[in-house]
Formats: sequence, C-alpha cells, structure tokens
Amino acid sequence: MHFPHLLKTCAISLILTTTAFASDAAYTGRDNRLEWAQQESWQLAGKPIDFVHSLDGKYTFILNDQKQINIYNQQGSIQGTIPVSAGVNAIDIAPQGEFLYLIDKETSRFTSIAIDFIIDIDTAGSPTKGSEQAPISMVVFTDFQCPYCIKLVPLLDQVMAKYQGKVKLTFKNMPLQFHEMAEPAARAALAANEQGKFWEFHDQLFATSQLKPESVTGIATSLGLDMSRFNADMMSPVIRQKLNKDMLDAQKAGVTGTPTVFINGRKLKQRSLEGFQAIIDEELKKA
Repeated sequence: MHFPHLLKTCAISLILTTTAFASDAAYTGRDNRLEWAQQESWQLAGKPIDFVHSLDGKYTFILNDQKQINIYNQQGSIQGTIPVSAGVNAIDIAPQGEFLYLIDKETSRFTSIAIDFIIDIDTAGSPTKGSEQAPISMVVFTDFQCPYCIKLVPLLDQVMAKYQGKVKLTFKNMPLQFHEMAEPAARAALAANEQGKFWEFHDQLFATSQLKPESVTGIATSLGLDMSRFNADMMSPVIRQKLNKDMLDAQKAGVTGTPTVFINGRKLKQRSLEGFQAIIDEELKKA
C-alpha cells in the first residue's frame, strides 16, 4: 500500500537540512516545547522542485530544474539519474522505491516507471558453482534453517541446468537470529568448504528435516571430512570473519529476509522458474 502523504510528511527534515547547507545555518536548537538537531546536509545537483523518499529511508528521489530525478542514498551519494520531461513538476514513489510516479503539468499526464537498482555485491572468497566466465552472476543470500530457502534449492538446480555454462551461482550466508541452528550450520558449511566439500555439505544440510548439532556432525562424518580440522575450522576466527562478511554484504545490499537472490546485481522479485528466466534472458540479450 502506498502512503503519499506519509512520504511527504516524513521528508520535512530533509528540506530543512538541505537549506541549512546552502545558508551554512545550523538547524539545532530548542524552545520550551521542542528540541531539534540537524542530521544530514547535502549539496544538490540543480535546484530542487520536488522530492520523496522510500519508507525505509534508504533512497531519496529529488526532481530538479535540469529535467532530472537524482536518487541519493543515506550518505547523500547519487545512486542514479533519471531524465524526465520539462513539464514534470511533481513526483512520488512506491514504499520501497521500486516504482516512480511522475506528474507532467504541461501534458496533464501521469507516468509510472519501474525501477531496478543494480547492487554491487562482493563475492570474493564465497563458494561458487558454474563457469567462472559465465555472463550471468547469480548471488543467493540464504539460511540453512529457513523453510523458504529449502524450497528454493531445487529451483536453483533447475536454473543451473537450464542455463548450463551461462550462470555462475555464488552462495552467501544470512543466518536469521530466531533460527537457533542457522549460524552453527553456516559455520559448518564454511568449514566444509575449507576441505572442498561445500556444495555436498550444503545439499545435505538442506535435506535434513530437523537440524541439530549431531546432524551437522553426522553430515561431516558421512562426507569423510577430517573431523579434527573440521571442528577447529568451525570455531576459528577466520570462519567467523567470513560469516560476518556475508552478513555485512547482506546489509549493504539491503537484504532483509531469506532467501534473497540477485541476478547481475538485480534483485529477483518472483521466485519461480519464469521469474528467473525473465531476468536471465534479458541479461543474456545485453551480453
């Protein structure tokens, strides 16, 4: 559901801070009923005409007098620029910024634009499968105890089989706090990766109906892992650092739940074979 009035109201502080930058005023003070303190202040490209921001505060869209909409992140860096017609004088967005709405006063026209943010994800050192030269990079953030992640596994296998040689899959951990075994399972899979058995371990973890410490140990034993090394790696600072990096990468990419899939940096919105095909085929045409 879209709440245009809420978006406009919540954005009032940005008007103040932007003005503060231009005038070098400090918007900090108090009276007997109120305190206020400047939080951000950005120099804008062009003179602002209208603006909105996503409900999560991640993106701010500013229409300027140069027939542009500049999209800023929370640090005030421009994430992209969309050219618009000269008559556009008002804008709005869907809650997460996935759709942009334009009002053109000269042509009396309303326009809706779908927006896909291209996210740069660091995959160095993460487990992968598929050709390193593949034109399609698919990154999945997942949780070994998540029921939706379990259902995604056979679908990913279908996609890899259908686009053999064209897709590289990278695995990133995002264990959710309310899943007790998710974090130990993630460390175990990364420890198995140290012995070249990540994907075998991955498949057996997702095939286990109820994860327990003994089931994790049982998988490692069945795969013939060096158990002394496996147990040491599971508890090592190196493995914990790799897991923490995955979680930090998830945060940077704006991932809030599992599973989340990115295809060439574009977030997958429809978790079905047709959804995968639509983006992959489009990306292959570009390649």
